[in-house]
Amino acid sequence: MMLFESTRDASHRVTLATALRGGLAADGGLYVPERLPPAELEGLQGAETLAELALRMLAPFAAGDALEAVLSEAASDAFSFPAPVTDIGSDRLSVLELFHGPTAAFKDFGARFLAAALERLPREPAARFTVLVATSGDTGGAVAAAFHGRPWAQVVVLYPRGLVSARQQQQLACWGNNVRTLSVAGTFDDCQDLVKGAFADPTLVERLGLSSANSINIGRLLPQMVYYAQASLVLAACDRAPPSFIIPTGNLGNALACIWAREMGLPIGDIVLATNANRTVVDYVAAGIWQPRPSVATLASAMDVGNPSNLERLRWLDPERKSLRGRLEAWAVGDEEIRDTIRRDWQELGHAWCPHTATAACLYRRLPAAWRGGRWVIVATAHPAKFDEIVEPLIGEKLPIPDSLAEILARRRIERQIAARPEELHQALLEYR
Repeated sequence: MMLFESTRDASHRVTLATALRGGLAADGGLYVPERLPPAELEGLQGAETLAELALRMLAPFAAGDALEAVLSEAASDAFSFPAPVTDIGSDRLSVLELFHGPTAAFKDFGARFLAAALERLPREPAARFTVLVATSGDTGGAVAAAFHGRPWAQVVVLYPRGLVSARQQQQLACWGNNVRTLSVAGTFDDCQDLVKGAFADPTLVERLGLSSANSINIGRLLPQMVYYAQASLVLAACDRAPPSFIIPTGNLGNALACIWAREMGLPIGDIVLATNANRTVVDYVAAGIWQPRPSVATLASAMDVGNPSNLERLRWLDPERKSLRGRLEAWAVGDEEIRDTIRRDWQELGHAWCPHTATAACLYRRLPAAWRGGRWVIVATAHPAKFDEIVEPLIGEKLPIPDSLAEILARRRIERQIAARPEELHQALLEYR
């Protein structure tokens, strides 16, 4: 049976079901598997669908757990849309498109899996279950969409007022019913601190049945390994060599999923992390300096994170960075480079990037010539139509809106404004009883 331990105390171990329900460990740490099981590549290569691949890849983590019996159903529920890999340009360059889900962002995969898994786990009929999530843009929309209409859960989403795009804001605040949205006067880090403070209050946790759906929840992170597994297996079979990935990152969850997949033995080469002006990850990867700092507002707003939670999991995996040196890089990209990349790649390649994906596309052009011999994959984390006010003036054209996004944009907005103070969050939570 696989158990999950806290990054702060390895002796604190729980089942996967407990980790999914709780989100954050009781000591404030993040849950990690007691070991990363080696991937059975032959079995994974035989999977015909993304849902089947998810079942096979995640089965070792659910072994002996209450989730094991319903893992197939949860995987089918969550992985119901594609994650295609498309070639771009004349170089050996591909794009992993992760924006074909309901809210047009990669976080749909993890959020839907978490909701599907929790729905199928045994629970007391009268027990309360409240999902509390801080978002810098896409997480909250994906979580809201995944949990909306599931009567056993209440969802409370916090986002930094004025620091997300207009369409992201609409995705956060258009749900109602069992989803409540709080617009916070502060930054994403303020929102994240409020959430962590709520989880540190045992009375509040018990009274509301608090759980998290941020990437601090292991149920968000594990399924994100699946699309990296699929892309790497397909491309390695074609090229007879492992592909390398360039991944936009803020809170480090999506990037960590790729790193974990490689640690399990998937054919993944180098990994380059693309950040915006928030350099916490860049400094840590380069020199081992762990220095959280206030976040800086950028065009790639969903990556505006000054204190990435998942660095704690990265440090758990390799405290001295020995296995990561030479195989993991992180570089920062400024707003003007984001603009230039969106303009140039539209003109030269016919591809429109969201500001976050543009950080990865920018870094591809920065790669040293000696690195360009193999296959590289730009990870496209969101559809550019979610950031129309940024992208359309740069490319000089209107972007088509995916049907799922158009339906969300037509909804009525419902939200409440609060200050970045714990007492205001607590009051709002208790009023939602």
